Order: sequence, then structure tokens, then C-alpha cells
Amino acid sequence: MTLNRLLFPLILLTPTALAGGADGRQQGMLDVNGAQIHYVSVGSGTPMLLLHGYPLSGELFARNRDTLAAAGYRVITIDHRGYGISTAPSNDPGSLETYAKDALAVMDKLNVSKAIIGGMSMGGPITFEMYREAPERFLGMILIDTLANPAGIVEQNLWKGMAQKAVTYGPQSLAPELLKDMLTGQTRMNRPTDAKVLSAIVSQASVAADVAGAKVLATRPDSIPTLKTITVPTLIIEGLEDTVYPPEFSLKMQQNIPNAKLVIIPGAAHAAVFEKASAANAAIIDWAKTVK
Repeated sequence: MTLNRLLFPLILLTPTALAGGADGRQQGMLDVNGAQIHYVSVGSGTPMLLLHGYPLSGELFARNRDTLAAAGYRVITIDHRGYGISTAPSNDPGSLETYAKDALAVMDKLNVSKAIIGGMSMGGPITFEMYREAPERFLGMILIDTLANPAGIVEQNLWKGMAQKAVTYGPQSLAPELLKDMLTGQTRMNRPTDAKVLSAIVSQASVAADVAGAKVLATRPDSIPTLKTITVPTLIIEGLEDTVYPPEFSLKMQQNIPNAKLVIIPGAAHAAVFEKASAANAAIIDWAKTVK
């Protein structure tokens, strides 16, 4: 564990860090289900909770929060337990059910009864679990570079390998494995800072979180039956060059969710919401205007 990881939660617990800024910005640590969950809240409009994927943090949405807030939304991001600067007890490093309960508990602590809830990659199965648990908390749903299918044999073993590599070589060792799929080759070549930012986020995770998240992805349930039960407005965002969960999966979700809207973003891979933030923001704002 780095010194920054140890000190940052203490900094965030100070009154100054917890106070709202001129833009309604708040951040801090919340005691949730035995974990310390870091959150950032920007804006004061309709609540929008965004959940990151594996093995990232809420900073995945750093390029989205301010723009969406300026459009009239209260944008809330969290670091799942063990990721970013959130911490988890050793007896519960994370599970699909726990991640979902954590997110719902954050909403409770921030006095958010309902929100547009979105998830990127692993955040998708978490969003589906939240919907199964508490559909009444949803104003709308955003699914970003994710899928409803359970993991096949090849994917199951891929995540098992990720977990083993994190245990053997540390969380930072996962960055090279993941960046080739998170960002297009053009972005990696022409915008190397993007790769450095995502690498730094990946490196923040704990080993236990990397193992827990990999297990969640390898053993996630089949959420295709859940799709047909979704009655809230739904937006699906997909990077055209996503090789982790390609556009075909997003098309299948659109076909199974009543009245879902699909936006495919050219020149974006698995981290489309980060790599092509302007396009993702525009898609979200345009769709969210229809959510009542």
C-alpha cells in the first residue's frame, strides 16, 4: 500500500474536503457496510450515479462529471471497495452483491432516493444487480461498454489469470494487460497521457480487490432475463473498437430492453467514456433530457 493511499482518506475526512464548493462539489469517505467508500459529487440537479469497471475507480469519469453537472445533473461517482482510495475489510473484499449494496447505501447516505444509474464494464453487472434488488431507485439506466451475458469458459480463465497476476506481481502489473483493450492503438500512440492516467488508476487498487473483482466478472450471473424487466429509460454507450465486450453485445441488450437507445462511438475502445469523453457526454445529455 502506498503512502498516498494511506494518507488520502485522512485528507478527505477534513471539513474542508467535505464542504461543498461553488459548483456543488463534495467528496469524502463514507462508512458503508464495513467499508470506507470514497465518493465525489458534483452539481445539484437530477442525481446521476456512475459506477466504474475493473480495476479502475471513480476517476474514470473525471472527464464527464463537470460537463454533465453543467447540464443540470448531480453527478456522483464512487470507488468500489478496495479500488481507488476506498478500503474494504479483509473478510469482505468485494462481491457482486456487496458492490450493489454499497452503491445503494451511498445513495442513502447522500439522501438520494432515486437516480439515473450507470455502469461501465463491471459496473454493468453491478447496475443489473442493483435493479434486481431495488428497481424503484432508478430514474434511468446507462450501460457503458458492458454486457448482460455470463462469462464463457475463455473469459472465465482470462479473469482468473488477471487475479493471479495481481497476486504475483501487484496491481500495477495489470495495466499493460488492460490498456491495449481500454484505448485504441491510435490513442495510445498519439495521446500517451491517457494511458498514463489509466495506468495510475489501475495501480491504486488493492490486490484483494483485484482478486474479488476478477471473481465477480468470471462468475457473474446471466442478466439477459433481467433486461426484459427493465422499464426505465435506458441508454447503451459502446465504443466501436471495444474488443472486450464488442458492439454485438450492446446490440443484443438494445434488442432485449424495451425502448433502449444505443449510441456507438467511433474511435473508442473499452474505456469509451474516458477516451471519447466529449462524444459520451453529448450522448448522455441528449438522452437524459428525455428522462422524467
